[in-house]
Amino acid sequence: MFKLFKKKSTGLRIGDTAPDFKAETTDGTIKFHDWIGDSYAMLFSHPKDFTPVCSTELSRTAALKPEFDKRNTKVMGLSVDSVGDHAMWENDIGDVAKHFNGAPLNFPLIADNDKKVAELYGMIHPGELDNLTIRSVFIIGPDKKIKLIMTYPASTGRNFLEILRALDSIQLTAKHKVATPVDWKHGDDCIIVPALSDDEAKGLFPDGWNAVKSYLRLVPDPSKNK
Repeated sequence: MFKLFKKKSTGLRIGDTAPDFKAETTDGTIKFHDWIGDSYAMLFSHPKDFTPVCSTELSRTAALKPEFDKRNTKVMGLSVDSVGDHAMWENDIGDVAKHFNGAPLNFPLIADNDKKVAELYGMIHPGELDNLTIRSVFIIGPDKKIKLIMTYPASTGRNFLEILRALDSIQLTAKHKVATPVDWKHGDDCIIVPALSDDEAKGLFPDGWNAVKSYLRLVPDPSKNK
């Protein structure tokens, strides 16, 4: 069912190239890097179909898919269940959506029956769950590099609004010489990266900045002027 293009990972990190793979999904066979194309991507795993927390997570992600689309970000889920189980579960996700501000499933799910992709991405943690995928999140850029890794315990449903917030920061800081401070959200002031001298910063931020400290220089979100 699976053809792998890289040996099993011993521990992926931010900045690593996301392992490529070929897999069966609810939308047919995909080759991961080809599927990403020129977009960003969120690959995330859930422990098991027909379980309560997972049903709420996938329905909520489906409702937020237009927000991911706005950010040129494709979404794909994964568990160790079969394509058939995924397909049967879709009706339940639609029912659950009514209670959790969600929507019917509208993105593909990988059927990782033999756990090859889960092992490749380090999604199985025996200390947390036995032979099931934990709640992992990987944000991957158009360059196929890993930009973000999040891991949640099985008992804790994820906050996908926080994932969108982090994605906004990732995409902003990829284009501009800024970082984002604590609790930042799109439109808030940003921090000029310390690597830029004041003279260099003047060329990029001619309207100046608010220097809280010599190393903490606040400027308006540069994307607001685009």
